[in-house]
Amino acid sequence: MANGPFGGNKAAKPQRTPLQALVYWGTVLGVWGLIFVVAFFAVFASDLPDTSKLYDVKRQPSINYLDRSGALLAVRGSQYAPPVDIDALPKYVPAAFVAIEDRQFYHHFGFNPWGIIRSLAWNMTHDGGPQRGGSTITQQLARNLFLSPAQNYRRKAQELILAVWLEMKFSKNQILALYMNRVYFGAGAYGIEAASQRYFNKPAKELTIGEAALLAGMMKGPARYSPVSAKERAARRATIVLDEMVRIKAITPEQRGEAFKTPVQVSATLANQRAQYFTDYIDAQVRSLVGEPTEDLVVETTMDLPIQASAERAVKLGVDGHIKQGVEQAALVAIDGEGRIRAYVGGADYAETQFDRATTARRQAGSAFKPFVYLTAMEQGRTPAVMVVDEPVKIGNWEPRNYTNKYLGPMTLQTALAQSINTVAARLASEVGTSNVAATAKRLGITSKIQLDPSMALGAVEVSPMEMAQAYAPFSNGGFLAKGYGIERIRTASGKVLYDHSVDKQARAAVIGSPALQYMNQMMRQVVASGTGARAKVSGYDVAGKTGTTSDYKDAWFVGYTGGFVTAVWTGKDDNTPMKRVTGGGAPAEIWRTFMAAALPRLKATPIPGGIVEPPPVATEDPIGDLINPEPTPEGPAAETPAGTPPPVDQLPY
Repeated sequence: MANGPFGGNKAAKPQRTPLQALVYWGTVLGVWGLIFVVAFFAVFASDLPDTSKLYDVKRQPSINYLDRSGALLAVRGSQYAPPVDIDALPKYVPAAFVAIEDRQFYHHFGFNPWGIIRSLAWNMTHDGGPQRGGSTITQQLARNLFLSPAQNYRRKAQELILAVWLEMKFSKNQILALYMNRVYFGAGAYGIEAASQRYFNKPAKELTIGEAALLAGMMKGPARYSPVSAKERAARRATIVLDEMVRIKAITPEQRGEAFKTPVQVSATLANQRAQYFTDYIDAQVRSLVGEPTEDLVVETTMDLPIQASAERAVKLGVDGHIKQGVEQAALVAIDGEGRIRAYVGGADYAETQFDRATTARRQAGSAFKPFVYLTAMEQGRTPAVMVVDEPVKIGNWEPRNYTNKYLGPMTLQTALAQSINTVAARLASEVGTSNVAATAKRLGITSKIQLDPSMALGAVEVSPMEMAQAYAPFSNGGFLAKGYGIERIRTASGKVLYDHSVDKQARAAVIGSPALQYMNQMMRQVVASGTGARAKVSGYDVAGKTGTTSDYKDAWFVGYTGGFVTAVWTGKDDNTPMKRVTGGGAPAEIWRTFMAAALPRLKATPIPGGIVEPPPVATEDPIGDLINPEPTPEGPAAETPAGTPPPVDQLPY
């Protein structure tokens, strides 16, 4: 058919050969791919971080906390060690990380497309749960070096760009070395060398196969897979690592079997970390004393580690032994006559809850507050032998009552305190003045607000165990103020002293004089000898103290002392609900006795100072005291009487 300029059919285009089609579409896709790459870099590379600071190490300075003898209590902050040459490590150490984190590490160019696709598929089908990143070791390094941990697509895109850059700039061995020397292993340790030292007390070049597998397994989550706080989970994860190492032929099945036969021993310092509540307590004080650390510090504390271990053991035994009675928590603070904190337990289990009940919590003191009432009375001229009457009493609209609703009649003040009689304490506080009682408590070391209602005589005052310990300390040390403290000295790692408690130390104020001090010690000895605190007796030692139990058994206390050493114990529940008839003469006194029986031999405790001052004789006999004091009942301590009716007043005074 003819083709003219004005009509007719055009000749058909010749068909492309398969090769021509491949070239054509390859070119088209290449052009569009180039456009996409340019656009990708233009959008996501515009605010990339400065990579020139690749080798800069920024970290929080570490703080080493030592007990009074120089033993390591805890390490807070970051720990870095000099970079380790991975060629000097056993081959199975880097292989463990490759096996569990990035099996294709030696075969990709910074990222694994199939891994990214799998992660995208997972994230799209599991909305709301933990997201998977599909990151290679190179991507993880890029994130650790340059990016924030935020999970979003922009950061992921920047991670890809930086991963490719790292692959272009460094060899695989260099990338793996950078990764292993920078990654975080928990417990403040950054890098394989610091982690090996922190967890196993050895250099990384001496790691066993099992230890290497355990450390590699922590990369999924250092806290979740910690061999210290999550031993079983960490062990299961290490088993997975060992299986993967066999799979990539990094080790043989026989080596895997041998690893199982060789138990991994975690550093005793970490595995048996103690005084964590105490470390939290003083950690904030370090910054207030010397400012934000700019270099590694060493903090020398007042803590006595063996005594602390006894305290933690006593608290655990006490809570476990009374769990059926509703005892869920306990706190213990022990200070010496100078105010040095020697033991400090803020709860039954630090791993379960870090809330500190030793200083942060405020709970009603119950009858443990009564010594401040009686001391005020002694300072106004009364003696332990003064006769009083346990009988119904009304102060304004308040009518305090005893637990049994019975009244014992005439008795001495000494007997009234030993048996924790509420009516006597309430009348006594009214006579000496509640404002004077509050002033006495403040003078001795109570820092919380003290309300002046009549019910304060029975302990309707919220205090912490730390306050109670330091307020009882003057009874134990001859009458001197002893404010609790935990830091003796702060110095840099190089030895420069930044703070010293002994510098500009002022003379301690005398806060209890004679004969009031001797009278109070005499009366509180009887609390333990024949009163509500009989379960706190420690054979062979001169001890004294006071029990306390609050409304509906919500709080129970025992605060006691010997010469130059005082310990306050509280038990209860965090939700402030009642326990099951737990009194201060029960679980708290038992915890106190268990702790003191272990601590006193180490302390070489002396008798309570001050001697005994005989009060003037009185003509009236004390029939109740004569009946009770010769021998405590074999069943345990004498029953304690409850407080008056208006809440939140004590229902039980011990």
